[in-house]
Amino acid sequence: MFSALCAANDEDAWFTDNSEERSLAASEGELRFLPSPPASPAHHHINHITITPRSLVDGWVTLNQCHEHIDPVPKAEITFRSERIRNIELIETENIGRAWTEGATIRLEEIDKDARLCLKAETRALHPMPQGGYELRNGPYMRRFLDGYYPMLISLEIHYPEKLKLIDASPQPQPGFQVIKKGDEIALQSWFEGKLYTRIRFRPVSTGNP
Repeated sequence: MFSALCAANDEDAWFTDNSEERSLAASEGELRFLPSPPASPAHHHINHITITPRSLVDGWVTLNQCHEHIDPVPKAEITFRSERIRNIELIETENIGRAWTEGATIRLEEIDKDARLCLKAETRALHPMPQGGYELRNGPYMRRFLDGYYPMLISLEIHYPEKLKLIDASPQPQPGFQVIKKGDEIALQSWFEGKLYTRIRFRPVSTGNP
């Protein structure tokens, strides 16, 4: 029996393993932000997303993604939605016996403590809004096993072109969910349990409308 751990963006990636040894501190999926980290190390999901001028035309963005502190289990997999992912490439693994891609799925075997995996790909995550502008949709991020959802850390950095101006981000900043704007980048970081969706909205910048 597989159980889901986390997603990359727009409901398109699931991290699963076959561990059945978890029964404590599990939530039922309702989102809960954690003002402070849990006592023991938890899965860290790191995403770097680049929106290019071409992304404004076709919706495809560049994704560099890493998973740290992967739970030590015999087998696991990351499964993307095939219509929203392309050009998946594994670029780094640590403390993982074997890792390979099969279509829109990354399979892992012999996962040891402090395992790490990094990949790059293109994902279709940028969507035009009816009222104008664009929305970058990410999630659900989650760490889920057979008996519920567990704490995890998500770090998300988005770089966008000068043609775009940031409107807002959702959820709003609060204890356990941090939003930082720096130049042409926005960074989000959160400790949470349950399912986390993020939405970041932009508007186009035209001459005379900085």
